[in-house]
Amino acid sequence: MTQPATVNAAQTKTVSTHKEPLLSRRTRHWLGHGAAYIFMIALALVFMIPLLWMLSTSLKARWEVFAWPPQWIPATIHWENYVEAFTRYPMGRFMLNSVILVAANIVGELFAVPLVAYGFARLRFPGKNALFLIMLGTMMIPGHIKLIPLFTIYNRLGWIDTYLPLIVPAFFGSPFFIFLMVQYMKTIPRDLDDAARIDGAGTWGILYRVLLPLCIPPLTIIVVFTFLWTWNEFLHPLIFLNSFELFPVQVGLALFKGRYSVEWNLFMAATLISIIPILILYFFSQKQLIGGIASVGLKG
Repeated sequence: MTQPATVNAAQTKTVSTHKEPLLSRRTRHWLGHGAAYIFMIALALVFMIPLLWMLSTSLKARWEVFAWPPQWIPATIHWENYVEAFTRYPMGRFMLNSVILVAANIVGELFAVPLVAYGFARLRFPGKNALFLIMLGTMMIPGHIKLIPLFTIYNRLGWIDTYLPLIVPAFFGSPFFIFLMVQYMKTIPRDLDDAARIDGAGTWGILYRVLLPLCIPPLTIIVVFTFLWTWNEFLHPLIFLNSFELFPVQVGLALFKGRYSVEWNLFMAATLISIIPILILYFFSQKQLIGGIASVGLKG
């Protein structure tokens, strides 16, 4: 008589163990992703606070900049600050000068870096390792120490107050970019070189037809970093340029700082316009840039 009761208890226990959870797996998945997105949006807003404050300041009157408590939305939006910022100083000309410097430096780096990196990564010659170490050693020298010798050399060459001191060094290659390219080229099998030589390709053909199409990630890093470094360069143009019409955008922005005061609303308006090219560059190249850095880091 006790056996049916035992069977019923076992069945009840089995049914209870197979009850559906309070939240389905799909619901938990969406909740987890939603919480992650909310956290990332909140974090992005925190990092955007300086940019939003820059935008708010650029639309204020001069007396509202230091008002307390601070106002994120000005009482009267002054769009004319942007017009005045570009008429007070020739910011359009300054930005064009920066574009010229950026384009010339990118061309120089893309010309020199693959050539030097190909020699270190693929060719065999006496003293290659020593020269590579010397090149890496130049990265340890602070840039400020080289300013006086460089100014002396450029002055004797008659390059002061020209763009040559800001462009010519790029055609010798940056040690950082050369190192990245060498590390990446070493991960490409040499069998591709041998196969290309069998097909009749020479050294230049192997470099430009075989290796460079496979080096898109480091080339992307070279283009983006060269753009950022050249566009944001302030010290070298300030030292090597004297003519007002040759100033790049960063030196032009410094003109808004007077000896006794700063017109922060105009300064922020001009600065906000000057960073738009950087934001556009990052928007269109972020996928290739992040993938390139990851691939170079993994393969190098």
